[in-house]
Amino acid sequence: MNKYIALFIGLLCLFSLDALAQKERKFIRKGNGLFEGNEYENSEVEYRKALDKKINSYEAGFNLGDALYKQKKYDEALKQYQALTATEKDPKKLGEIYHNIGNTLLMNRKIDESIEAYKESLRNFPNSKETKYNLEYAKKMKQKEEEKKKKQDQNKDQNKNQDKKDQNKDQNKKDQNKKDQDKKDQDKKDQDKKDQKDKPENQDKKKGDPEEQQNKISEQDAKRLLEALENDEKKVQEKVQKAKAVAQKAKRSKIKKDW
Repeated sequence: MNKYIALFIGLLCLFSLDALAQKERKFIRKGNGLFEGNEYENSEVEYRKALDKKINSYEAGFNLGDALYKQKKYDEALKQYQALTATEKDPKKLGEIYHNIGNTLLMNRKIDESIEAYKESLRNFPNSKETKYNLEYAKKMKQKEEEKKKKQDQNKDQNKNQDKKDQNKDQNKKDQNKKDQDKKDQDKKDQDKKDQKDKPENQDKKKGDPEEQQNKISEQDAKRLLEALENDEKKVQEKVQKAKAVAQKAKRSKIKKDW
């Protein structure tokens, strides 16, 4: 009796699993039809229903990732694909999963990570021409990004150098203006000094007390001046005496004639 009960329960479980599998397949088929009609949001709903019936369904999980990718829900799609890699063991299926992971990363501009995903895909499924093509495409994209970045860096350096040149030019101009102004100021000072030197010195002092001027004559000069004055006085006296003598002589001559 127990054997029959156990058999009955086993058959019941099989029928239940089969029924669930049929419902899973039904939702997947419906989801695929919607997907082909570009109704990606509705197809997502059907794939999720399929996963509710069979949580480890590879096809439902993979197709759900595709539906999310088509809706540009790249972060959600990436999580869905990565979840499949944790349980899937079949190399071909892993190759398909990593191929789609590479596509999703590439759309998110994560080029280096997408290249590694494509390489992992080829490790599991080396014969995929599509993956090889996408890998080369990602490499070329990386090369273009590097060239673009290099050009931008060069432009930045050129701009910095130009800015530095402009700053140096402005500074040199300021320095030259300062030098010119300093020269003008110095020339003015020199001219003022020259004008002051050429001007009659201490005119007020010359008009002042004779004693003040006399104090400026050295003792030797004073002695020479005194001697010159004495000599001049002697010469004057001599001239006077000669004049008197001539006059006296003339007077005597006149007196004699009168006699």
